[in-house]
Amino acid sequence: MKSALQIARAAYQPKLPKALRGALKAVEGAPTQSVANQDEVRKLFPNTYGMPYLHFEPSTGGTFKKKLNAGVILSGGQAPGGHNVIAGLFDGLKSLDPDNRLYGFILGPGGLVDHKYMELTSDIIDEYRNTGGFDIIGSGRTKLEKKEQFDKGLEILRQLDIKALVIIGGDDSNTNACVLAEYYKAIGAGVQVIGCPKTIDGDLKNSEIETSFGFDTATKVYSEVIGNIERDCNSAKKYWHFIKLMGRSASHVTLECALQTQPNITLIGEEVEAKNQTLDDVVTYIAKAVVARSERGLDFGTVLVPEGLIEFIPAIKRLIAELNDLIAANQEEFDKIDADRKISFIKSHLSSDNAAIFNSLPAGVSRQLALDRDPHGNVQVSLIETEQLLADMTAAKLDEWKKEGKFKGKFATQHHFFGYEGRCAAPSNFDADYCYSLGYNASMLIAAGKTGYMSSIKNTVAPADQWIAGGIPITMMMNMEKRNGEMKPVIRKALVELDGAPFKEFAAHRDEWAIETAFVYPGPIQYFGPSEVCDQPTKTLKLEHK
Repeated sequence: MKSALQIARAAYQPKLPKALRGALKAVEGAPTQSVANQDEVRKLFPNTYGMPYLHFEPSTGGTFKKKLNAGVILSGGQAPGGHNVIAGLFDGLKSLDPDNRLYGFILGPGGLVDHKYMELTSDIIDEYRNTGGFDIIGSGRTKLEKKEQFDKGLEILRQLDIKALVIIGGDDSNTNACVLAEYYKAIGAGVQVIGCPKTIDGDLKNSEIETSFGFDTATKVYSEVIGNIERDCNSAKKYWHFIKLMGRSASHVTLECALQTQPNITLIGEEVEAKNQTLDDVVTYIAKAVVARSERGLDFGTVLVPEGLIEFIPAIKRLIAELNDLIAANQEEFDKIDADRKISFIKSHLSSDNAAIFNSLPAGVSRQLALDRDPHGNVQVSLIETEQLLADMTAAKLDEWKKEGKFKGKFATQHHFFGYEGRCAAPSNFDADYCYSLGYNASMLIAAGKTGYMSSIKNTVAPADQWIAGGIPITMMMNMEKRNGEMKPVIRKALVELDGAPFKEFAAHRDEWAIETAFVYPGPIQYFGPSEVCDQPTKTLKLEHK
């Protein structure tokens, strides 16, 4: 059974840039180098370091032709448009040769290692065009980092005669793609590896990757619901709504939603860190806004909180860094003891400054920092109820101020976390077009004989037919960072730039939004109708290219 939207949406034909239509040629630009730690990264990637940028241009010669089978992997958290990347890749491969075949590895990188796969035929692909989710083959978070995994994967690639592998994922997944490309090139395996930039968090971007796919759709979904809450808030006029939004390592989602909905308070983690603010500084900032609105008879409002805020508070960031090193250095012993003894172990081994901070946090938060880790060893900040923590601490501060005569109003709260609601939405027209182009472009990078490249579509604030297609060496995005106690090459995350146009636009208006009720109600994503309603990119993208 399909909904009316699913049926209508299946007929949508994504717009493909002129740069990918007809006969093409690959034009190479200047050699590249990594964003930092050049010597270390070059030593780790001797076969794929320093490759040039490239873009595709119309050719007077024949179209690309290449006979090959390809594989595709969806890696990490879901993002709207993943199915269209696969559809674009499939159509591109068939344009190279109708007999080309595409295999999907089931449930992420683990499917490659465990030899779990399915052939993706036109009947299957057509069922998933322009749909949300990753359910066509599923996704997973297995890290590809060991030689045994690479060799095990190569067995099934050779068995299926797969000559190219496309990995669709975020910064960690594309780091894995880069390592895999280097290894297969070093041993002469004859397998190309291409990456595609996915993450709703918006932190996988640079001069060549203007945005990661899914960010557009997810922020529009969140902004719709924030707008609905703002309207409810303005109707009932009795609650402060604390709304946490996805974005573990960067505040792009929160900033974009603020630009779309104009809430009273928006916390940007990167600013909190730059100003060296404490948790109490953040709470005081919120409380002052509550008092200012209350003095105007407005005992209601909205607060946007990025998921990773707690990691941006410098004192807590230092605590987390020491916790990471402490746990990594004592992993074997740590794994054998129960939760209560783990907390005691941590308290007895922390430095005095960090122990004081650890003990000052609510018990639930300190346990989450210490015990709840993802497969990469990161704190699972989505499990920390930062919105509840801030609301409770603001209430406590306002109670103090009430006793001192500084606050005479009312303060009642509601709490929300918008995360999974946005990850599998039907992609917006922008994401449907962008993702299809990324996948089709990946097939052209394969035809051009490239490996270790990420599919790049630029000029995305222009109409889709004017987009620029090409590739960027993944090594160019690399730097060295400490992971699980060791220095490793990883793609550098793009954080909110405080001197960038999106943040400056927000900062220019936030004092007004804090006092006034200047809410904007974006409404749901529109898939059919005038271009100015249906095809607009994010405000972040527009401001960055103004």
